[in-house]
Order: sequence, then structure tokens, then C-alpha cells
Amino acid sequence: MNQDQLFEQIKKKQSFLCIGLDSDIKKIPEYLLETSDPLFSFNKEIIDATHEMAVAYKPNLAFYESLGSRGWQSLEKTVSYLKSKHPEIFIIADAKRGDIGNTSNLYARAFFETMHFDAVTVAPYMGEDSVKPFLLFENKWVILLALTSNKGAFDFQFLKDEGSGNQLFESVLKTSQNWGTAENLMYVVGATKAENLEGVRKIVPDHFLLVPGVGAQGGSLQEVAKFGMNKKCGLLVNSSRGIIYASSDSDFAEKAYKAAWVVQNEMKQLLTEAGLIN
Repeated sequence: MNQDQLFEQIKKKQSFLCIGLDSDIKKIPEYLLETSDPLFSFNKEIIDATHEMAVAYKPNLAFYESLGSRGWQSLEKTVSYLKSKHPEIFIIADAKRGDIGNTSNLYARAFFETMHFDAVTVAPYMGEDSVKPFLLFENKWVILLALTSNKGAFDFQFLKDEGSGNQLFESVLKTSQNWGTAENLMYVVGATKAENLEGVRKIVPDHFLLVPGVGAQGGSLQEVAKFGMNKKCGLLVNSSRGIIYASSDSDFAEKAYKAAWVVQNEMKQLLTEAGLIN
């Protein structure tokens, strides 16, 4: 999927919602534990309820890896279900990989060739040769960690280089422009640091941003849109817990639908105000 195709989906669905499938075996409704594949059963119901409002889904791999081989099977079935039922939806592997070139090449093959994800999150701190292998796959995307929403982001990401005057996350944005393009490289920028989005946009005006932290983490969708939206929207705003755990009972899919509908309607209004949809 290229940038124009992603923007077309945003306009069609009047939404830039990414739903995080952070599906925790300890939090899903108990009755699903009696099924042959509880995580997939949970994911399927979430997808069936919300796919009309979501342009992307983002499984966080830790929730699947923690269960060993059966977790990987649940993940593979989830991706396969999305590809077969909703091929227009963008699927992100929230894997946060990043290693030496040969290892990164194998990670890229795993997620793009074997698992058929559209994008994978990648840590940039081992430099260009650790990221480049992911960028060699046509119509696939790297989503590079730039400015994250966690408290520990202040440990390193805001450190300033005395020579250039750049904060570390700014150096990541500027240097990585030489690695990929706006057609294969996105950035993670946390919603809880929305005040920094204006500066981010000055460095990467045309790239899509994956923005976590809206909803349960307290980020403001209006602030994200105000500072981060560009002429092709340029945003995938992720909500995980606020949607998939809107209820812990048998009505969880219905409540997920209602929670996603609220977010999508707010996004529709923001897209309209920006003149991106009628």
C-alpha cells in the first residue's frame, strides 16, 4: 500500500484510526478461554465490530510472543483474517525491532514475506544499516521510533547535542531522511507530547506519523490534529485499551464498536475542518 492508497482509505472511512490489538489473555472475557484459540476469537470479534471505522490495526507482538507458539498462531490467524476479509486495511507489526544488518534482513523477511504485514515498527539507534533491510521491500513501510509517549522518553530522546543544537529525536528525524522516503518511512510520535508535533512537522512535513497515546494514556486528539495533520492527513492515531477493553463482559465487541465510533466521529469532524473531506 502506498501513501495515496492509504489517504484514499482515510477519506473513504472518514477516519485515521488505528486500533491496537494489545490482546492480553488475562484481560479478555473469560468465556473466550473455552474456545480453541482465545486470542484469535477475541481479535476476530473486535475486527468484525470495528473494521468500518479503522484504517489500520496494530498487533503488539509482546502479547502474542508471551504465549509461545500458540501466540504466534493466533497472530498469524489474525493477519490472515484481515488480509482475506479486509484487504484494504493497513496492518502494522508493533515489533520495535532493530539489530545488525543480517539480523534485520531476517526480521524484515519474517514480517513482510512470511507474516504479510504492511509495516513494522523499528528502533533507529543502531543506525542506517540496521534499518535499511526493512526499506528494501516494495510497498512495505518502516515506522521508525522518533518520539515515544512513555515517561522514559525523557532519559534520552530530549538530550541536546551541543554541536548541532538538535535534540536526539530531532537528529533521528533529520538523519533518517537519507534512508527512506515519505512512501516507505513513517515515524512514531507520541500523543502525550503533542506540543512537539509542530516541530516534528517542520522536519518531516510529508511523512505519515503513527501517534500512540490517545485515549487511555491521555493524549488529545484535537491537539494531535492541530499540530500534526498535513495535506494528506499524515496521521494514524492509535487507540488500544480504550477500544478493545471498553468492556470485559460478553458485550465487549459491542462496546468496542461504540468506543471506536466516538473516536471516528471526532476524526471525521477534524478531517472536515481541515478541508480533506466534504
